[in-house]
Amino acid sequence: MSSLQALCSGLPLRPLPENRGRQAGVPHAPVRTPGLSLAEKQLALRNALRYFPADVQELLAPEFAQELQLYGHIYMYRFCPDIEMRAYPVEQYPCQTKAAAAIMHMIMNNLDPAVAQFPQELVTYGGNGQVFSNWAQFWLTMFYLSKMTEEQTLVMYSGHPLGLFPSSRSAPRLVITNGMVIPNYSSRMEYEKLFALGVTMYGQMTAGSYCYIGPQGIVHGTVVRDGAMPGCGRPSMGVEGAGCKWAVIPYLFSLQLTVLNAARRYLGIEDLAGKVFVTSGLGGMSGAQAKAAVIVGCIGVIAEVDKAALEKRHKQGWLMEVTDSLDRCIQRLREARKRKEVLSLGYHGNVVALWERLVHELDTTGECLVDLGSDQTSCHNPFNGGYYPVQLSFTEAQSLMASNPAVFKDLVQESLRRQVSAINRLAKEKFFFWDYGNAFLLEAQRAGADVEKKGAGRTEFRYPSYVQHIMGDIFSQGFGPFRWVCTSGDPQDLAVTDELATSVLEEAIANGVKASVKLQYMDNIHWIREAARHRLVVGSQARILYSDQKGRVAIAVAINQAIACRRIKAPVVLSRDHHDVSGTDSPFRETSNIYDGSAFCADMAVQNFVGDACRGATWVALHNGGGVGWGEVINGGFGLVLDGTPEAEQRARLMLSWDVSNGVARRCWSGNQKAYEIICQTMQENSSLVVTLPHEVEDERVLQQALQL
Repeated sequence: MSSLQALCSGLPLRPLPENRGRQAGVPHAPVRTPGLSLAEKQLALRNALRYFPADVQELLAPEFAQELQLYGHIYMYRFCPDIEMRAYPVEQYPCQTKAAAAIMHMIMNNLDPAVAQFPQELVTYGGNGQVFSNWAQFWLTMFYLSKMTEEQTLVMYSGHPLGLFPSSRSAPRLVITNGMVIPNYSSRMEYEKLFALGVTMYGQMTAGSYCYIGPQGIVHGTVVRDGAMPGCGRPSMGVEGAGCKWAVIPYLFSLQLTVLNAARRYLGIEDLAGKVFVTSGLGGMSGAQAKAAVIVGCIGVIAEVDKAALEKRHKQGWLMEVTDSLDRCIQRLREARKRKEVLSLGYHGNVVALWERLVHELDTTGECLVDLGSDQTSCHNPFNGGYYPVQLSFTEAQSLMASNPAVFKDLVQESLRRQVSAINRLAKEKFFFWDYGNAFLLEAQRAGADVEKKGAGRTEFRYPSYVQHIMGDIFSQGFGPFRWVCTSGDPQDLAVTDELATSVLEEAIANGVKASVKLQYMDNIHWIREAARHRLVVGSQARILYSDQKGRVAIAVAINQAIACRRIKAPVVLSRDHHDVSGTDSPFRETSNIYDGSAFCADMAVQNFVGDACRGATWVALHNGGGVGWGEVINGGFGLVLDGTPEAEQRARLMLSWDVSNGVARRCWSGNQKAYEIICQTMQENSSLVVTLPHEVEDERVLQQALQL
């Protein structure tokens, strides 16, 4: 077993570690099919070997070539560390700076098997969200971080540590770019080749920026997205485990919000008891769906083809029951509906079979057994393990994916058409479906499924994206998924931060805020107080809530002061999901409700990356892809280490303010009235902020006459 000291000593070369290959009993990434020519295979091998001196290249070359042949990528399994991968307390890392130790803490969390989807392939979530491209990059990055001073910056090129470069104390300690491919070459086919060559990487959002905190975050978002506009009240408390209906973790929080918003808007209800939510995916972030269903008090039925992923969530307590029988699934669903039970039921099988069975029940009994539905398969990556066709078993699909990609693609698209057909039939009843921003409707459209919305723009489909119609204008109001990580690893420190955040929000309410902001703050207070009951922490000691600019700054200042007086024992990392107010330009998700034509422009995300770096972020990241897929999104994130110093407080005030105002100003310019109001209010409070405001065309006849219509 290696130590952290050994882990930070550079690539282990003399002696080389034993080649243990792929570890049995852990999930592994699907085989990739990059279609390399012989010359490209030689280049991929040459690129991998350049990490190693000449005296070991002859030994390593055959096994790297075998990995490329068998798995479509060179992961360098020999160098997978023989250490328990987890977020160790920050003081245990052998570093010269607190910032470097905090970054190590975050990297190790992203690769923790309890957190990561495919840990040996360095995939954190989403099927292909890489932390690094290979294990040599991991070893070198840890080595550089251990040596880094306050006057150096580590530069990362798509997983590759380019090196430590002289900089200033005020500069970021780490700058990450992932997937920055020239636009004309940013296609899926090109990506598979470039990744196999080891020259680019798909970092998803918080995988490649080292800021993932497990499925906690999506629970909160799913709950609100699925049921209610934020601040519209709370479902009643139910059985143990059903109490907190509001999110606390980035994805969990977001998932929770979604379910509640959908129920309120489309079913016209506040209490979800006895209502059924059907969806798919339990692997990465989607694993939060089961917990979100329980938190909002409904019946969640989640299909998953990978038995290992399903069993993992069951053992973690995020899934209450499992079955591999459709008959049993329908029977249990009926029982729970009748009794109004709170239930999360994992169905080990294909979600298309489940949707088609629900149609059969409707057609034969006249009873629609589902009220709400979505999908969280990794449809951003549909032909490489993100979506499994109903015509094949899980193992059959993995085999065909590698042996005949063209036939596999045809089956995936046929399966998508069948899934949409079933959903369309159910939607004729009192059933509501939405796209969770995973490119499901986009890929269904490309497959020829009936998802067209007549007279709509390019970013709209027959069913809405949760951003367009469920989450509403939450980003335009400056609210988004703000998070922090206690690097001590001590749950007591997390409890202190929860207490501080609650006090900050209560004080803000007492001092007077707008009604809409007050309701948001109250929801967050409720979420924090109930968080511990639901065992939401997986991996690092982290918390998430949806906050605006004022709330983020105030919470950051309170936490920093608590570190200064040693009430909190170690630095705290502030971050957010890239899925936020300013972090992501994604025309089919985060910016799908931008209607001035700029939804396909990425100035906001790029400016956010640069602006965060200029204003004190400890590290910044800019990615191609994330959410809806490669070439469809530009997104960025940050990490900011609070260490109790006045300088840390100043950095937090400057950077967090920009990190929100940038997106609100952009949304204001696009014509969003709520963003207009928020940015005007912010300018009144800060005379240094001066934003260009739009003028509306008050008389549409001006346009018509000018164009002679």
